[in-house]
Amino acid sequence: MSEIKDQIKSAILEKIPDGQVAVEAGSGGHFTISVVSPVFAGKNMVESQRLVYGAIAHLMKGDGAPVHAVDKLTTKAP
Repeated sequence: MSEIKDQIKSAILEKIPDGQVAVEAGSGGHFTISVVSPVFAGKNMVESQRLVYGAIAHLMKGDGAPVHAVDKLTTKAP
């Protein structure tokens, strides 16, 4: 499961290089993600979360996707 956590973190950091990313695995492909980055300054919650979901979209596609769901996504500017 930690390999998937690393893939999630890497994908987010590829799109948000200055982010502080924490990923916790739940059960059955569920994850909790927290991202802190200046890129979220001036953006509302939906805009900020779209950045993160866009970064990991490829990990959530298809029947055998390693990420089944994100149970909680927290984004904030420092």
